[in-house]
Amino acid sequence: MQSTSDEKNIHLAEGHHPLGRSASFKADDYVHPDRPISFQEDKRTDDGHSEIKAGDEEEFEFPPEEHQFTWRAAIVGSLLGCVVAASNLYVGLKIGWTFGASLWGAIFGFIILKPIARLMGNSFGPRENATCQAAATTAGGLSTGFVTAIPAMYRMGLMGVGRMPKDDALTLVLWTTSAAFFGMFFAVPLRTHFVINQDLVFPTPRAAAETIRNLHKTGSKAATDAKKTATIMMIAFFVAMAFVLVGNFIPGIFDTIHILYWIGHAANYLPMQHADQIWGWAWSFDFSFFGAGMMTPASTVWSFMLGEFIAYGLAGPLMVGSGYLLGPRRFDLGGNGSAQSWFLWPGIALMVFTAFGELGVNGKSLWHGVTSGVREGRNLIRRITKRKQLVDNSEYVSKDPVPAHEQVPTLWWASGLLISAVFTIVLMAVDFKVPVYSTIIAIILSFILAFVGLQASGETDINPTGSIGKVTQLVFSRFPGELQVVQKTNLMCANISASICAQAVDMVGDLKTGHLLGASPRSQFLAQCVGSVFAIAAAVPLFILYTEAYHCIVDPTIKKCEFGLVSVVTWQSVCEVLTTGGSVPKGSVITAIVLAILAIANILFRIKFVPAKYRPYWINLNAVGLGMINPSPALALAMLTGWAGGQIWMKINRAAHEKYMYSVAGGFISGVGVAGIIKAIMVLGGVKGGSVLWACTDDIC
Repeated sequence: MQSTSDEKNIHLAEGHHPLGRSASFKADDYVHPDRPISFQEDKRTDDGHSEIKAGDEEEFEFPPEEHQFTWRAAIVGSLLGCVVAASNLYVGLKIGWTFGASLWGAIFGFIILKPIARLMGNSFGPRENATCQAAATTAGGLSTGFVTAIPAMYRMGLMGVGRMPKDDALTLVLWTTSAAFFGMFFAVPLRTHFVINQDLVFPTPRAAAETIRNLHKTGSKAATDAKKTATIMMIAFFVAMAFVLVGNFIPGIFDTIHILYWIGHAANYLPMQHADQIWGWAWSFDFSFFGAGMMTPASTVWSFMLGEFIAYGLAGPLMVGSGYLLGPRRFDLGGNGSAQSWFLWPGIALMVFTAFGELGVNGKSLWHGVTSGVREGRNLIRRITKRKQLVDNSEYVSKDPVPAHEQVPTLWWASGLLISAVFTIVLMAVDFKVPVYSTIIAIILSFILAFVGLQASGETDINPTGSIGKVTQLVFSRFPGELQVVQKTNLMCANISASICAQAVDMVGDLKTGHLLGASPRSQFLAQCVGSVFAIAAAVPLFILYTEAYHCIVDPTIKKCEFGLVSVVTWQSVCEVLTTGGSVPKGSVITAIVLAILAIANILFRIKFVPAKYRPYWINLNAVGLGMINPSPALALAMLTGWAGGQIWMKINRAAHEKYMYSVAGGFISGVGVAGIIKAIMVLGGVKGGSVLWACTDDIC
């Protein structure tokens, strides 16, 4: 399941420890939506990963679907997404980590809608299932602001001393509306660049497409295969879910195994204990990352591990040991800060310049999309004023095989983007007192940083919204004005960037799933519109409910809290440091500049000098950067475990690996997602975890 959250800022002094999940590979050939499609056995691409082929000898077919968008699919998917939204708000406030609803919507949408279709006497196909999944993702993903900037503003008194979210319900609804639709309209023109031209993996959307494909298999041989595939997927699903739920009660064995800690403890060797206890090098039963790692090429896995090792295994510990840095994590330390805060900027530099290097190489289509949107916006004005319409005189030829009548019309997303921009500017000025020019800068910056989030998510399944928010906070750290206005501007402009990026990544991920299934982008867009309405209706009441039940979320004077508030405290700390005289260490800035140059040089070298057959094995500096900013080595280890397990499986039985790998991976990822929701329900019901402390101490569990 896809991560859309602030990176897990682990504060060991408060008992927070690393867990998590991630992935990348070549995507499937496109399957045309206007004709029945057939799939052959999965075959291998040059980079060693499975590829679904369309149009070969027919083993089973997906017949044409007369109606891909249906209200039953959109409403059921939206309701399923609301369940995930409730879980995400709880988990996000607890540990700063949220989960996507993609696989949840795909699987349970099928379970609910298939019987409904039988009762109604009509069919339910994979593309309608993609509609349900898209609505679920949209409705379940609108939690970024409510687990980061907005609670931080209440804790800092920026919304008014003593005020509670229930006092600002209308303002919060309006803000949620802005974030929901702005991100959705943002996603449409980005589809061509990331899904068609770069053909990025998007592991969780890929797993969702494979899940839907297997659920809907029909035909002679395929019927038998589908039953076996579904059985394997459900076994993987329940294994992952069981481990998560059992690990909630026995964390030292079924959740995270602290191997280095216990070896160091037995040998009385503190550095090895600290590698686990302080720096987070523990091995976790994180089946979501196992699944993502199975789908990820070696270059991304090892690059991610390299970045993690540099920041939290080698350079970071050495810098702390020398006294140059003051600890492994946190953003509120003095001096040169922590390894987390110091390596944040070099890591972001690698990600930003890698993303824009790829954009420079593949930017023609995006430029065409942007200019088309501008032209349609001008035509809208010309239509109102009854002037002659502008025509497209460019010679650009799209590689997108989707016919025009199934595309999202440029007028829809261009006008929607314009209206959303105006709405956001007015809202920020009136309700949050943010200067108009600051909001305009934040919107432009959001569009730029969305490329970073999509590049990272498309390759590794991690959406670095936390880092994107911090980049925006850095930009708005020295703007003029009274301190309260500057701090509110800092947090809300960063909230714009992070929320838009989170929504855009979810929406493009949905379009990736639809692309693999031959679904209509227009139908998915309509489903996202419905899901957005449900998201708005659910997000604010849920946030008010939690803050009324747990005042400590918005009241910093209450020291004992049910929630860790990891992301909330991080955003608050970064804002206070940057707006009251803090700065980025000189060494971090110099390193960031050097790595930015290296990122561009790496892309140019790969394109000009590395033969095409070796490019899939070339170092992925975007993943290296992501490893540097992710303070949870357990994630990288879990991802490496999944990749290694997949390689061993392939060596033992290549045919079974090709046939069932995506089903197992999808089962693992969705099992963890459902278990997360169950855990949230258990906690709300008063069921306490960690009741069996085998292999645990207060230091590590």
